Amino acid sequence: MQLFPTRTAAHLSIAAISVAGVGLIAREPAIVGWGGAMLLAMALARAVTLVSVSRIRAAGFEMLWSGPRRVVRTGRGSTIEIEAEVRNRDTLAARYVRLRPIASSQLQITIEPSAGEVMASGRLKVKVCVHAPRVGQHGVHGLALEVHGAPGLFEVPLTFANPFGVEVLPRPFAAWLPSPRGGRSKLLASSGRPGRARGEGSDLRELREHRPGDPFRRIAWKASARRGNLLVRDFEREERDVVWVVLDASVELWAGPLGRAPLDLAIDEAASICARYLSRGDRVGLAVYASTVRAFVLPDQGPAHGQKLAHLLVTATGTHDASRSDLDEADVAVRVLEHLRPLDARGLSDLRRGDLDRLASRADAVRPRAPFAPPAPEGRSPRERTLRRYLAAYGIESPARAEAERHESGFTLAEVLAQIVKSKPKPSVVHVVAPAPSEIAQEKPVMDALRRLSRHSASVTWSMPQFDPALLPPWDPPTRADGSPSEEVADGSRRAAWEEAAGVAAEAVLVRTRVAVRRSETVLRRLGVRVTKIRATTTKRPDVADPNAT
Repeated sequence: MQLFPTRTAAHLSIAAISVAGVGLIAREPAIVGWGGAMLLAMALARAVTLVSVSRIRAAGFEMLWSGPRRVVRTGRGSTIEIEAEVRNRDTLAARYVRLRPIASSQLQITIEPSAGEVMASGRLKVKVCVHAPRVGQHGVHGLALEVHGAPGLFEVPLTFANPFGVEVLPRPFAAWLPSPRGGRSKLLASSGRPGRARGEGSDLRELREHRPGDPFRRIAWKASARRGNLLVRDFEREERDVVWVVLDASVELWAGPLGRAPLDLAIDEAASICARYLSRGDRVGLAVYASTVRAFVLPDQGPAHGQKLAHLLVTATGTHDASRSDLDEADVAVRVLEHLRPLDARGLSDLRRGDLDRLASRADAVRPRAPFAPPAPEGRSPRERTLRRYLAAYGIESPARAEAERHESGFTLAEVLAQIVKSKPKPSVVHVVAPAPSEIAQEKPVMDALRRLSRHSASVTWSMPQFDPALLPPWDPPTRADGSPSEEVADGSRRAAWEEAAGVAAEAVLVRTRVAVRRSETVLRRLGVRVTKIRATTTKRPDVADPNAT
């Protein structure tokens, strides 16, 4: 238990020390005794505060979440309210000056009331408002209550470790949250408008030129005689589309403001495509890739399949794996230790410092109490996988690594597209949600895979995140190790020259980026790929495609 002095206590302590110092200089015992008495009173107030707070904790001061559920699901960008209850089982009232959440940094939380009083043997209802700007499985680990001791000279934070899970799904899938998952819903899942594809049927699709392999019974003899070329009748058969959505989840796409990063927008775009085709009764498959294939789900239909795709968009884009996280094993162990200490019955007092094996064993024993049950993330050892799984289970964030991986993701995309070409049933629509390949070495295998899709009569659309110069990091002037300006920008003239050079460099980066994007768009359009832009602004119904996209 830690006690923190208030501003009043700090002022009184400074005054007491000053009075005692003046008395020593003046050689006046009365003044020294007065200052010493003030310091003794401060020590007694600290002891009284410690005893009173210990009494509150021993009497059963606790926090509970209202309702039986420990996990709530919501759509990205929405705000939900969670009710909690603070109980005071002591015979004395407890006044608190601040109530703050202990939660993932991916959530924005406000609490009402943030200050107040819990009556003796009473209960206080607390409303926790959670705003979720980013998809993922995030944790609200508990609340911290700062209690004033007598007579308001010290504050004691009381931490209530009571984990609560918030699963944030992509915004277009918010309508799928209350959907049924079985029974009659499976019978109704196939309803919708069917698509049309070439094949044996009664409806004429078009007259086209004869190609090797076309049967003679389809030759339109009269039309061929009029044109002077062999023409073949193509018929239509009613068939639902087989749609594949391919999403690039490279770690550098998480860079940007919370909720406005390129991957935030790309996940919403992929979810919008999935929801649109699922509502028509089409079969939808999903592939998530980065430097490796992170998810590959065969096409299916219905609300239950939509729930599965939404869950994969949340979990497969995470950064708890060792290859995608900026935390090494020691950093992960520190986070596990800090979170596990209030949950452990002994407060980890019997755990030796640096004993990661026992820490992993203790964390694995507590993990069933977590709100989420994720699979073990990638790790360099079984112990590291156990520790990383603890972070994922309790919704503790793991920052994305700083090194880029898109130099490998282009080759992975080519492998994913080649696997889609070989899959059955054959794809009729393929949506790639990713930036264009950034290197010539990556472009060739990707373009070859796109040509194979075109030969199989699949319609391909490539959705690119729209480049926003406002999301670029600022060009800060160079500084020394102590944070002071370096010699290059010490005086005004040098600083102005540096700012001018930085502006030219920034403009060069913007021009180079725009040229690379336009070149990629040109190459894709030559292959018959429809290119669209993912815009940061959303329509009233995010599941509807932007008709102005080009």
